[in-house]
Amino acid sequence: MTARTRVVVAMSGGVDSSLTAALLVRQGYDVIGATMQIWEKDRQDSDERGCCSLSAVEDARRVADKLGIPYYVLNFRELFQETVVDYFVAEYAAGRTPNPCIACNRYVKFAGLLNKSLALGAEYVATGHYARIGYDAARDRFLLRKGVDSAKDQSYALYHLNQYTLRHFLMPLGDLTKVRTREMAREFGLAVAEKPDSQEICFVPDDDYKAFLELKAPESLRQGDIVDIHGHILGRHKGLPLYTVGQRKGLGLAVGTPLYVVALDSENNRLIVGTNEDAFSSEFIVSDLHFIAIDEVNAPLTCAAKIRYSAREASATVSPLPSGQACVRFEQPQRAITPGQSVVFYDDDIVLGGGIITKVVG
Repeated sequence: MTARTRVVVAMSGGVDSSLTAALLVRQGYDVIGATMQIWEKDRQDSDERGCCSLSAVEDARRVADKLGIPYYVLNFRELFQETVVDYFVAEYAAGRTPNPCIACNRYVKFAGLLNKSLALGAEYVATGHYARIGYDAARDRFLLRKGVDSAKDQSYALYHLNQYTLRHFLMPLGDLTKVRTREMAREFGLAVAEKPDSQEICFVPDDDYKAFLELKAPESLRQGDIVDIHGHILGRHKGLPLYTVGQRKGLGLAVGTPLYVVALDSENNRLIVGTNEDAFSSEFIVSDLHFIAIDEVNAPLTCAAKIRYSAREASATVSPLPSGQACVRFEQPQRAITPGQSVVFYDDDIVLGGGIITKVVG
């Protein structure tokens, strides 16, 4: 670090980003705090629990004041609407289950914020993510690694980062546990030290997906048949976006045996259900591939793969397809492989890359 290297800290008003700012101030950086304004105008005084509410802005501002750093609220509303909200609605309407947090990280929190931060004369942007960035001289590239706190590791949601982005980002919490983060926040006297983590999608009021989709895409909530894996009609569903693969509760079926969502057939507007065993699969197709630790996959690659943030990694083989996609096959069947979600590939603690699950094939 050169003297007074400028860094913009993405501040959400939570303990993680607040401690990130405090640590960088202590390390001697020229720190600027910034909150990304992504909420709609008519929601500025609603839903105070999210990471982007007005109460979160005030928490971030108070932390910035305590640390003696400048603080700004930057307008990302249009970019967020296009790359996150519109994507979220379109994916659900197409019968897929999106991950809006990954889209937000990719287009808003990293690419979007980095561009604005560089314009402010910053050399780095810092976030409170539990992951680690480092340069590997042997590979001549920056690598993304898991955070040391396995319970809080957020590398799954960051597989889209590229060499340019990694060069300009800092993640000071990657070597800390969440417990230590709160301890250090108390040591710094930060008022948000005990603030609970946000768990909900910030742009969905009261976490009510149905009401949100009824407002934004009512045509996606068409009722249709619930069928078993043999095509026998068992009942009616209330709209495919209200269900996800692996779901058991809320199906409204009374057939004497537990049934689970196996697939969403958007082409025929059918919800396919089966036994718990039917919800397990081994093979699927991935698109929108992106790699960090390697350039691309030219031959079958054995690695660990993770199909959702909360899932355990499992051994898999990634085989390239002529279309630029890849076929992923697990050694052991995995439950509820879900189109629209991301699969992330690991080599021990190194993030190799990942992509979007498009189709389960076996």
